[in-house]
Amino acid sequence: MSERNDHSSNVGNTEPSGLTGVLRRAPMRWINWARAQGLGLGLVIALLLLGTIGWGVIELTGEVLEGDTHAIDERLLLAMRTPGDLTEPIGPDWVDEMGRDFTALGGVGVLTLFTLLVAGYLLIRGAQRTLWFLLASVAGGVVASSVLKYLVNRPRPDLVPHESFVYTTSFPSGHSMMAAATYLTLAVLLMQIDPRRRSRAYFVGVAILLTVLVGVSRVYLGVHWPSDVLAGWGFGALWALFCWTVARALRKRGALDT
Repeated sequence: MSERNDHSSNVGNTEPSGLTGVLRRAPMRWINWARAQGLGLGLVIALLLLGTIGWGVIELTGEVLEGDTHAIDERLLLAMRTPGDLTEPIGPDWVDEMGRDFTALGGVGVLTLFTLLVAGYLLIRGAQRTLWFLLASVAGGVVASSVLKYLVNRPRPDLVPHESFVYTTSFPSGHSMMAAATYLTLAVLLMQIDPRRRSRAYFVGVAILLTVLVGVSRVYLGVHWPSDVLAGWGFGALWALFCWTVARALRKRGALDT
């Protein structure tokens, strides 16, 4: 009788076995373990994203260094040029001018201005510790971008004329990386001030929109390969997630202003 009951219970167990079952169960086991250690679900998700994005940008960097992305980079870059005249981006002149406006959103001057404006607001609120954390986060992103450019040392695209002045190497896109790192970090800080769900979604949505516009404009202006921009987005998001994780831990310890 007991053998029959055991057999019936095994029949009802449809959970996959072998490697497939392990891979399917691994994320939930990790989440359950992390939550058992007292980690919040938000922090667990952030750690999973850190690992996923980190793996992705490392793989992309390897592909770029081996030259495996050149064909698709060239195809996408030329797709933004007027057929028969590679000196002209597609679209009327006002689109070209708008591309320059969008690319400025990821420039040193604009990002510095945005950062200082938010820093001034934090100073008015008396959140000096958060202010210093913001400045350190942005400065760290700049250093990380410069180090990555130096290590990879990829030349700029030479298929089309550059519609914007450039003076550094190509990979990753510094504008794209710093736009992602700065705007996402600013969004996270604003989310701490206004915790309403709609406000949080709006802050993150605006940060993502600005980051995408900056990245697309860099390819449109012919100063970056698409893979440069994709890597910039990835490294920038990675840095912003890292800063958010650190800020969350510091805030729980009372080391940051609430």
